[in-house]
Amino acid sequence: MFGVIIALLAVVGVGALAVYTGAIKSPFEREFYTAPSAIDSAVVVCPPEDALPVPYPDVKVEVVNASDRLGLAGIVGDVLADRGFDVVDVSNASQSLDYVEISTNVEGLAAAYTLAAQFEESAVVLDDRAEPTVSVAIGGDFEEFVPEDVVPLEAKTPLVAPAGCHPADAITPRHVPTPTPTASEAPAAG
Repeated sequence: MFGVIIALLAVVGVGALAVYTGAIKSPFEREFYTAPSAIDSAVVVCPPEDALPVPYPDVKVEVVNASDRLGLAGIVGDVLADRGFDVVDVSNASQSLDYVEISTNVEGLAAAYTLAAQFEESAVVLDDRAEPTVSVAIGGDFEEFVPEDVVPLEAKTPLVAPAGCHPADAITPRHVPTPTPTASEAPAAG
């Protein structure tokens, strides 16, 4: 019995020595892997070339809570309103996000990038909405705003495109569903 155990230990020892010296490759050898963050999967649109920041009162913002933190959209909406943005709606999202996502149509891109400067990290994405309002979905990883006195915007300096963004004409905008009229809203026949 002890002879079998000693023989097994010798085989395991020789195998371990072979892996240690590199004579054979370990079956468990893998490179470290870091899962991409959710924000990396967003197709970020570039701001229009030479676009300037939009005055805050001219940016119509819809704030959406896309996290599990109660009241987050209201808090963010209050801060944005205090900074001068025109907050037109505050609501909850049907889906959660981990990051801050800002969406608008082509006409609203300068406004979207003006808003994006308020956040440490965000993704500006293109959609097919009819109006150039800007929606900001506040995800679970949101912690704080860029301090107002260090927001990197100057009225006469063009907006800076983030690394890896795509020109608007190279992106198919996401579809934003429009509500269908109910029976009371339907046009009269005739």
